Amino acid sequence: MPSLKIISLGCSKNTVDSEVIAGNVKAAGWTILKEENPRAADVTLVNTCGFILDAKQESIDAVLAEVARKNRRKKGKVYVMGCLVQRYGKELAKEIPGVDIWRGVNDLNAVVDAILQAPVEADATVRNLSTPAHYAYLKVSEGCNRQCAFCAIPQIRGKQHSRPKEEILEEARKLAAQGVREVILVAQDLCNYGTDLYGRKEIAALVKDLCRIDGFHWVRLQYLYPHAFPEDLLEVMATEPKVCKYVDIPLQHINTAVLQSMLRSTTREQTERLLADFRKALPEAAFRTTLITGFPTEGPKEFEELKHFVQDFRFDRLGVFPYSLEEGTPAYALGDPVPVEEKEARAQEIMDLQEDVSYRLNQEKIGKVYEVLIDREEGEFYVGRTEYDSPEVDNEVLVRADSADLEVGQFCNIRITGAEAFDLYGNVEP
Repeated sequence: MPSLKIISLGCSKNTVDSEVIAGNVKAAGWTILKEENPRAADVTLVNTCGFILDAKQESIDAVLAEVARKNRRKKGKVYVMGCLVQRYGKELAKEIPGVDIWRGVNDLNAVVDAILQAPVEADATVRNLSTPAHYAYLKVSEGCNRQCAFCAIPQIRGKQHSRPKEEILEEARKLAAQGVREVILVAQDLCNYGTDLYGRKEIAALVKDLCRIDGFHWVRLQYLYPHAFPEDLLEVMATEPKVCKYVDIPLQHINTAVLQSMLRSTTREQTERLLADFRKALPEAAFRTTLITGFPTEGPKEFEELKHFVQDFRFDRLGVFPYSLEEGTPAYALGDPVPVEEKEARAQEIMDLQEDVSYRLNQEKIGKVYEVLIDREEGEFYVGRTEYDSPEVDNEVLVRADSADLEVGQFCNIRITGAEAFDLYGNVEP
C-alpha cells in the first residue's frame, strides 16, 4: 500500500487538520507512518505554522530537511500545506523548488485530492489520531473575527467559520467510541462559537451536549477570549462535573494603554473583574494565561506593571512570547522599537517570577490527593496529568513505575509526595 507521513507543526488546530487528512487518506487504503518512522514514505506532508518568526523558521527548516531527504533517497514526494504557505506561498515556491505541491489552510479537500490523485470529498469527522489514544483535540470553528493588533491569524485563516453543532457532536461520538476519555475543545476564539452560524454564542450549549456523551470523562476548554465572556459558559464550567476546572484565558498584557494599542477591547479593570468572577464561581480552578513582552507601546513602566500583576495574581500556568513584528497586522505600523534582546530579557524575567509562583503553588499540593490521567510511561516513571493541566504545556505528575501497575489512559487517585516548579511526584492511593 502507498504510505503517507505527516510532520505537523504549530498549534493543536493544525494537529486536527493533519489528523483529518491522515484519517481520510487511511480510509482510502494508504498506510500512515509515524513521524519518527525511518522508512521513506511515498508522500511526506509538512503542515506548517506561520504565526510568529520562530514558528516560521521551524517550518522552513522542516521543509528544507524533507526536500534534502527526498533528493538523497531519490524517492517519494514532498507536499507542504498550512499557514506558512497561505502567507508566503509564491515566495516559498520560488525559493524551495524541490517541493512537489503547495497548499494553503482553507481546503483540506485539495490536500487529500493531491495525495490520492483523485477527487475525494473529505469527511471532517474522520480522524487518525496522532495524540495518545485517550485524549483528542476537537476543533469547533476556524478563523477569527477579532483584530488583535499583533495577530496574523485573521489574514491567514479568514473570518470565523463555526462548524455545525451536529457535525461536531458526530465527530465527538466517533472519538468516544474509539476510546477517547478527554476531549479538548479548540478554536481561535472558542467563546464566540456559533455567532456566525446561529446568530448567538452557542458554546455553552455545545459543551453541555458534549458532557452527555458516554465515554468522555473530562471536557477541557482552551483559548477563552476574555472580552464579552459568555455568562452561561461560566455557569456550565461551574456546574458540569465533566468540565475540567481549568481556565485557559490568554490576556497578553494588563496595562490598559498597552491592551488598547493591542486592540484587545478590554482594560485592566475589566480584566480583573472577570478574573474575580471566575475565582468566585470556580474557587478550585487552575488559571493559565499567555503574555507578550516587548510590544511597541510597552515601556519600562508598563512592564513593571505586568510583573507586579503576575506576582499578585499567582497564575497556576503561564507562557510568555517576545513580541514578533508581523507584516499585514495592525501593529505593523507601530514599528519594532524594543530591541530583541530586551524583549527576550523581559520574557525571561516573567518566567523567572512564574517559576517561583509555580513552585510555591505546587508545594501547597503536597499531601493532597488528585485524580490523574496517565499519559505515558517514560523511563522509571508513569507520567500523568490532573484536570488542572493540559497536555504538553502544563505540569505533570510522576509516579514511580516500580511502585504501581498502571496503564496508559487510566484514571487513578494520586497522593502528592513531592513537588518542583513544574512537576509533581506522588503515589497511588490504595
